[in-house]
Amino acid sequence: MAESANPSNNEPVALPLRHVAAVVAGNALEFYDFMTYSFFALQIGRTFFPSHNPLSSLLASLATFGAGFLTRPLGAYVIGRIADRTGRRPAMLLTFWLMGIAIAGIALTPSYSAIGSAAPILVISWRLMQGFALGGEVGPTASFLIEAAPQDRRGIYGSLLVGTSGIAVFAAGLVGYGLSSFLEADSLDNWGWRIAFLIGAAVVPLGLAIRRSLPETLHAVDAASITEPGRRGGYTTAALLGLVILASGTMLTYARAYMTTYAVGILGMSSRAAFICTIINGFCTLVFYLIGGWISDRYGRRPVMIIFTLLLAAIALPTFMAINNSRTPEALYASVALLTAVTGLGQGCVMTAIAESLPQHVRAGALGTIYAVAIAIFGGSAQFVVVWLIGATGNPLVPGWYLLGAALFGLAAMVKTRETAPVVIATARLLPVAPL
Repeated sequence: MAESANPSNNEPVALPLRHVAAVVAGNALEFYDFMTYSFFALQIGRTFFPSHNPLSSLLASLATFGAGFLTRPLGAYVIGRIADRTGRRPAMLLTFWLMGIAIAGIALTPSYSAIGSAAPILVISWRLMQGFALGGEVGPTASFLIEAAPQDRRGIYGSLLVGTSGIAVFAAGLVGYGLSSFLEADSLDNWGWRIAFLIGAAVVPLGLAIRRSLPETLHAVDAASITEPGRRGGYTTAALLGLVILASGTMLTYARAYMTTYAVGILGMSSRAAFICTIINGFCTLVFYLIGGWISDRYGRRPVMIIFTLLLAAIALPTFMAINNSRTPEALYASVALLTAVTGLGQGCVMTAIAESLPQHVRAGALGTIYAVAIAIFGGSAQFVVVWLIGATGNPLVPGWYLLGAALFGLAAMVKTRETAPVVIATARLLPVAPL
């Protein structure tokens, strides 16, 4: 199958499936790592941050996880510049190397009891490296997908970046469920949690091998941007609006990830029920983000984002009311499926819309940076804010209010965005201009 731009019409042809999988694997690995660390935060805390106070150990573990968010903007800027100057492929190879080293490093670092204070120092170092790599992953990857996609499929190609993270969440839920079901608590504490990280590290060599064979899209004729390269003000506004939309999306994503803890801590359900909740979240993410991207290729990015974000705002609070009134696993599962589906339909085309609004020569760096800033500030704080608000107010409906606020926050920026879908732009150019 051809892998470069078609010289007759400057239109790229579809990439082989193995290439698409290698491109999106980095973002999937990010979500797998996030969910795995969340599941085993207690075990990681006991291994590397032992304390007579279990809460102190857990907080130290969570703080180490949060440290990875600090280096994301730096990675987005540094690796994004490499992608915009040297190429998308070398940048994607660099980020995958760094991610593989970091996730394997966490899994293989000896415990505090074995090497003392060197253990937490090493784990923090791995998290900082991982954050740097993940910050630099999104911009080059999203740029490559948009630039390699046929014009009428850019929405669904872009949706793969987040949609396939559902596979990772689904896999993380299955791994967590399996380990917690088949291992005794002592085994899970001592070494079982490391298996989950090693499973993630195992995909790295294959991903690297395939990424080396990817075509380069940086110097291809750019048909993906609606912004003229010389109009700095145009793409600066687009970047600021994109920052708000991505901030909203990451708040929605990480707040939904809290549902596992919410099911156990607030609703009093079992850990197994919570893991099933995560599996449903992952499956629905995969399906509905891709559907959202596909719909946007036909009806436009802007109306799809606005309509489904409005719908999410309308159902967020009633959904949590229903969960708390019934407090059954069935209600929880149905609610998670509904919230994830509506979110995915509205957010599936976001990365495509932002990438299309940025010129090629700054696309990877700008997109990566605004994503990294959004996730570092809003994603990294989402669960902490929700937990703090529940504790401060005693109101179990706080997650519903939080989702409502996040949806309205993004909606304010969506209504001000320009349409970027080629099919809508082409149709608009054919319509006669009505007299004033």
